[in-house]
Amino acid sequence: MSWLSLLRRTPRAPVVQAYLDATSAKVRGKTPLDALSFVVLDAETTGFSVGRDRLLSLAVMPVRAGRLAVAGTRCWLVQQSAVPLNEAMQVHGILPSDTAAGEPEERVLAELLPTLAGAVLVGHHIGFDIAMLNAALQRHYRVRLRNPVLDTALMARHALEAFAATAYPGQQPPSLDEVCALCGIPVVERHTAEGDTFTTAELFLVLCARLQRLRGRPLLASDLPITRG
Repeated sequence: MSWLSLLRRTPRAPVVQAYLDATSAKVRGKTPLDALSFVVLDAETTGFSVGRDRLLSLAVMPVRAGRLAVAGTRCWLVQQSAVPLNEAMQVHGILPSDTAAGEPEERVLAELLPTLAGAVLVGHHIGFDIAMLNAALQRHYRVRLRNPVLDTALMARHALEAFAATAYPGQQPPSLDEVCALCGIPVVERHTAEGDTFTTAELFLVLCARLQRLRGRPLLASDLPITRG
């Protein structure tokens, strides 16, 4: 029997199987916005290489029926054995002594998956966060996130004329600071997982309100630029 066959026969961890059973990769376009479950997330990492770098901290906040479920916020400091003193550390300020006191990555993922089950994941430039989480999940559980994904940078292009897509080939998605400045949203504890999660969650609700005014009706899932993770 090959190693690949053996891996395929190995039962999944119960927490992983429960997550997969509860999570669909698709959202029906006619689903009302208030019927969807959203989880806003942000991760801080040792650097910007998905293959080489590791998670350092992570935060999530549920959004239900147009309200921030602040009481449901979860934050983790992730234990890593070697944290480089590089440009990323200068941004997030997480020192090797900090992460040494964190939780093991595998345990963090096991606690994270139930909070993500069945939700649309929201973040600003969320593609990198998803890629880092997928890399960690592959290392420990041989699985990837199944959730639909919503990037508030892409959402801002739909909701705010100032950031609308143009024919200019060098146009970049707006930063969190740029969109928050335009919307008058104070940025809380920038470049920390908890602060960026809270700020992005507030921004998400503001952008939903802008889109609803543009549509002139309650929003449906099809009104949001939801993609596959």
